[in-house]
Amino acid sequence: MANSEDLFKKIIGHCKEYGFIFQSSEIYDGLSAAYDYGPNGVELKNNIKDYWWKSMVNMHENIVGIDSSIFMHPKTWKASGHLDAFNDPLIDNKDSNKRYRADVLIENYLTKIENKIQKDIDKASKKFGETFDEEEFIKTNARIIERNKKIQEIKSSLNQYLSNVDLERVKKLIEDLEIKCPISGTCNWTEVRQFNLMFKTELGSISESSSEIYLRPETAQGIFVNFLNVQKSSRMKIPFGIAQIGKAFRNEIIARQFIFRMREFEQMEMQFFVKPGEEMKWYDFWKKSRLNWHENLSLGNENYRFHDHESLAHYANAACDIEFKFPFGFKELEGIHSRTDFDLKAHMEYSGKKMQYFDPETNKHYIPYVVETSIGLDRMFLAILSSSYKEEKLDDQEVRIVLKIPPQIAPVKLAVLPLTKKDKLPEKAREILKSLQLNFSCQYEEKDSIGKRYRRQDAIGTPYCITVDHETLEDDTITLRNRDDMSQERIKISELKSKISEKLDVANLF
Repeated sequence: MANSEDLFKKIIGHCKEYGFIFQSSEIYDGLSAAYDYGPNGVELKNNIKDYWWKSMVNMHENIVGIDSSIFMHPKTWKASGHLDAFNDPLIDNKDSNKRYRADVLIENYLTKIENKIQKDIDKASKKFGETFDEEEFIKTNARIIERNKKIQEIKSSLNQYLSNVDLERVKKLIEDLEIKCPISGTCNWTEVRQFNLMFKTELGSISESSSEIYLRPETAQGIFVNFLNVQKSSRMKIPFGIAQIGKAFRNEIIARQFIFRMREFEQMEMQFFVKPGEEMKWYDFWKKSRLNWHENLSLGNENYRFHDHESLAHYANAACDIEFKFPFGFKELEGIHSRTDFDLKAHMEYSGKKMQYFDPETNKHYIPYVVETSIGLDRMFLAILSSSYKEEKLDDQEVRIVLKIPPQIAPVKLAVLPLTKKDKLPEKAREILKSLQLNFSCQYEEKDSIGKRYRRQDAIGTPYCITVDHETLEDDTITLRNRDDMSQERIKISELKSKISEKLDVANLF
């Protein structure tokens, strides 16, 4: 675990040093759980959005996009249940005066048990080598069986208590497990109480006449209230989907683990409207489709797993998470939910407006059911960085830090590097740069040795470096260097664009 913690610290430091992420308002000592994306960060973030949008909207004839307002009528949140039910269980430690989410304290406790199980597996794997059967070991090892049983019992109890809003039992579970405050090291806890996560503000120029309004805690409701607008204007027939990328805001009790949990974050969501009774078929379809989207990035299939919800939200009849193995353990990356007709029915009731779909095939009106896919863009960013960060020891014992980001979504695709700053090499390099800039995100560098420049490009994940040397002036060829294996090949400038386009085409991910 120490190694994972060290890795996480290195990734956070790397993000600042190389212009991926900065602490918000850093010159004023920062703002808790708020971050700014730097030059390389915003490029990577935009590329992730582009990959999602292409796969979700451009590749499906029956899915369209919208961009709804962050501000919505207050009745929206009454109808959706957020005003009454969007709460987290809050608990304080009396000695440290630190505030925690009670369920997260228990989840962190479970992660420690999971890490112990993994440690036993790694130890046995090392001992038995190629003959090791991990699945059989997990099934037969007494200690692992006992620990897995304990995990399931705790999860089951927690889900039951949260579903019943039995906060006294949640506190007792924390006490029975002897969960200590990470700061004070004591078990001196307050009672558990509910905490609404929505940010409240005022709409209007004068406080006396202003109305109470909220920053949206999710982007989904902007899709639901626009269901008929989109369906009619786009002439969509069920089944069809509406996709959206946008900011959401949650007043988290405690936000930790860098950009994994923030108070201002970005979501990529798609609501898929289906005929009642067909929701489970589409739920299974989108589970497979979304996992496939993740696995296409080649971040390691072993880093993903499904987690089916035992306790369902008030609007769902089925729900699961795609979890990713971050440096701090498996955590939720994307949710797939069968939301039934709850949202459209609730908005119809509160607004008094019909939210029904007319099916021309059956000549009947009905309220569609919805299957949702929702992924945190910031979490996706962190997943890519976490799995891409590598420290490689080279033959000369030098350690190369490289981000092996999938080339198609790397923030900078090409670096154009003149070998020296003289003999007209910079002029030739800039000429090549100009011919590529419209097609690719490029950087130009001429400072320091070529080796140091390669290392800098490795550190930001640039897949290819183009080196312009004296031979270039003679025969119009350049050296193309591959980031991942540091191999080099000599190619003609005239072939460069087509060769690079082929390597960096996002279509290769589908």
